[in-house]
Amino acid sequence: MSEFQQLMQDSIPSARDVLQENYSNLLKVADYCDSNYEQAQDKRKALEETMAFTVQSLASVTYQINNLARNILKIFDLQTTHLQQVEANVCSIEQVSKNPASADTMKIPCGRLIWGWIFF
Repeated sequence: MSEFQQLMQDSIPSARDVLQENYSNLLKVADYCDSNYEQAQDKRKALEETMAFTVQSLASVTYQINNLARNILKIFDLQTTHLQQVEANVCSIEQVSKNPASADTMKIPCGRLIWGWIFF
């Protein structure tokens, strides 16, 4: 499996699922913190616990978003590289069409089409 396919089929959907799961967990934590604060004898301690959960949750979400963004940037880099290769191939074909005598010396790679992209 190519890196592109692995990112598209595994890494990015997995990272998205983790973020969705985290969203559900954050709602549960918010409900707990709200209930805990209302029932707490020591409001200051309950507030400190809520602040600790908030910091931990924000750090977790930031980390998960960073991982997802990094994978999306990898996709962009792979697509950019691929487009540069296609552009080079088109330029080669254009040169051959303008100068058929050079066709004997040029080798143009053939790719295979996967998901609308040509992979060499």
